[in-house]
Amino acid sequence: MNKFTAQKSNADDARRNIPSVDAVINKSGNLIDRWGHQRVTLVTRNILNDVRTKLVLDNSDLVSVEFLVEEVERTLNAADKSSFKEIINLTGTVLHTNFGRAVLPREAIDAINRVAESPTNLEYDLSNAGRGERDDHVEQLVCELVGSEAATIVNNNAAALLLVLNTLAENGEIPVSRGELVEIGGSFRIPDIMQRSGCSLVEIGATNRTHLKDYSQAINSRTSLLMKVHTSNFKIEGFTAEVKEKELAQLAKKEGIPFVCDVGSGNIIDLSQYGLPKESMVGDAIQNGADVVTFSGDKLLGGPQSGIIAGRKDLIDRIRCNPLKRALRPDKITLAALSEVLKLYRSPEKLVDALPTLRFLVRNVDEIMQQADSIKIIIEKLLPPIYSVKTESCLSQIGSGALPIENIPSFGIAITAKKDSDLRALLKALRLLPRPVIGRLNDKKLLLDLRCLDCEDHFINQIKKIRDLLE
Repeated sequence: MNKFTAQKSNADDARRNIPSVDAVINKSGNLIDRWGHQRVTLVTRNILNDVRTKLVLDNSDLVSVEFLVEEVERTLNAADKSSFKEIINLTGTVLHTNFGRAVLPREAIDAINRVAESPTNLEYDLSNAGRGERDDHVEQLVCELVGSEAATIVNNNAAALLLVLNTLAENGEIPVSRGELVEIGGSFRIPDIMQRSGCSLVEIGATNRTHLKDYSQAINSRTSLLMKVHTSNFKIEGFTAEVKEKELAQLAKKEGIPFVCDVGSGNIIDLSQYGLPKESMVGDAIQNGADVVTFSGDKLLGGPQSGIIAGRKDLIDRIRCNPLKRALRPDKITLAALSEVLKLYRSPEKLVDALPTLRFLVRNVDEIMQQADSIKIIIEKLLPPIYSVKTESCLSQIGSGALPIENIPSFGIAITAKKDSDLRALLKALRLLPRPVIGRLNDKKLLLDLRCLDCEDHFINQIKKIRDLLE
């Protein structure tokens, strides 16, 4: 008998001693109670097939029933584990698109729980026992806060712009300044959205300078509307010129066409009153004559992902009747959360404490510095001596297409090491914590900007595990 034949014979003998599916199932009562007989049986079969394959490949030791039951339980637990994880955002970007943008206030979270666990009057009019309109839950709030006649809600601002253009400009032309042909994010560009909406883009002006005459000369019988896109994710400086909203509104009115303004950042308050840089406000666009405005709900507004369309009632009614509206409409959870966020703006004096986005943005730098000083001492003791830890001033960003060149003074913890590989190992270890910690690696140092750290005790408790993850 040659060596290969002997190995094959040993593997065959080993396979005969593998416990059967029934043997494993008989010991899996508690697993069946939790996951059901069918699913436990399927997973058991898959694991036994893997064991048989492994025995053929390397003639591994025999496995017991107890071992197999543990493997079934581990596999089932892993399969049911949510792919979503809470993280600690220490990147210095307050509204981080990859992290879900705005953190919702408690009122919105409570509203989500209420409507999620019960049928609701989402589209049911309780007063006359007939069909209702889901926009009714938020429309008056939007109108009150931005000064519009009407409003409708979709699932994000890109959808809002798509719906508006498809309704008001399908098969028509829209002059747009070359300096406003922005990429919104994730490679979604204004020209692409316009094309999908069924209208034609007419580029006017130059990247840095566009004048009112550029719009006037572009208007013809096919022009459906005028549009201004706020370049909220970049800024052109130097020798520049752009046409003001009031001028465009007057020109549109003269030509008998609507004026649409995309105020993507979703800001509805004067941020300068909190010591923050001034940002375009939705209400100002309405006051300056915009017939329709679109903006995001999950950026500076501080709410759930949504796109809000506000403006003249006759135009909003047309937009609401577009068949695409059904495909783009939000669910009851989004509307419940958005409603509660909008209500918070009725009490401006309480807004900083109530709205997490604003609270993070206005945190006093001295407060952040004191937090950094105390945490630095703890981290320094927990990390191996190859790392150097110090506190330093830094700059936070608002993020998500808001105030792109304006930064906010902040404070953080800077960690350096002689080897770049050691820093990357630490960055990875932080991501492996039960609640991953995300900082930013830049200029040969790992910076943990503490502006958004509102769970200090939790952060410190789990940081104690970092040394084990580095070994």
